[in-house]
Amino acid sequence: MKKKNIKTKNTKRNTKNNIYVNREHKDRLFKKLFGSAENKANMLSLYNALNGSSYSDETELQIYTIEDVIYLGMRNDVGFILDSYISLHEQQSTYNPNTPLRGLLYHTKMYEKFIAQNKLDIYSSKLKKIPTPQFYVFCNDERFKEDKKILKLSDAFIQPVKEGSFEWTAIMININKGYNPDLLDKCETLNDYATLINKIREFKEIYESIEIAVTKAVNWCIENDILSEYLRMHKSEVIGMVLTEYNQKEIMDDIRSEAFEDGRLSEIANTERERKRANDAEVRADAAEERLSQANTYIKELEQKLADLNIASTK
Repeated sequence: MKKKNIKTKNTKRNTKNNIYVNREHKDRLFKKLFGSAENKANMLSLYNALNGSSYSDETELQIYTIEDVIYLGMRNDVGFILDSYISLHEQQSTYNPNTPLRGLLYHTKMYEKFIAQNKLDIYSSKLKKIPTPQFYVFCNDERFKEDKKILKLSDAFIQPVKEGSFEWTAIMININKGYNPDLLDKCETLNDYATLINKIREFKEIYESIEIAVTKAVNWCIENDILSEYLRMHKSEVIGMVLTEYNQKEIMDDIRSEAFEDGRLSEIANTERERKRANDAEVRADAAEERLSQANTYIKELEQKLADLNIASTK
């Protein structure tokens, strides 16, 4: 289907010239829906769906998110303790095989926090009990074609170890359309979130402007009672968050693609030629940082145009 070339001023889908990112949007929509104190009910619903439990008392859930952890420029993580489990829920739009290592490092920070809060003497001769770890990753990368995949830290070990001698895992769950319907049926908010992301993709196939696609998807969800209450209350913020997420992902994809083409992912910069390549990479990184800062001004203009966009998109 041919895309409709509907644009506003300076709104081309070209990450090399127009990067629409608002640095004020540090949280991904997933974290807003499942990681904020006012949305503990969503956290409980997702936990219950994953564990076959039926917790309803929000006071039993203790948020344990580590606030200084950033993934692709935005926070996408939700940490909490419930039922003697210390859980990390994370959303990824790009499949990452290094997820178990990142999860281990994150849990280490949560355990440090737990030990300090509970004043545990880990040098004691008595065994100190700690919450059991859980790590779930909700992936909507379209290249991920499995319902669920268990990623193992041992796959990254340089030297193999005997099975069971040491392991850390991440359970990656596919939340794209057509995958894990039973889980999505058990958690309405996760289902609605997945539906919104899917509708954005559908509208991106029709409209060249990502701004139009996101606005159309948000409007469609409101009209069809998908996250409708939340989207009505936070429409502008949600559109800004989603645009920031999409465009930061494109920036990182561009940088990774360039690095891969140059062979930097598999080479060690120990020659003059390779040092030059490293310097070039720094220049590109600086340029990307400058483009990100320029986006601050644009997103403010975009928010002022949202009302006009909504009117134009319904015609």
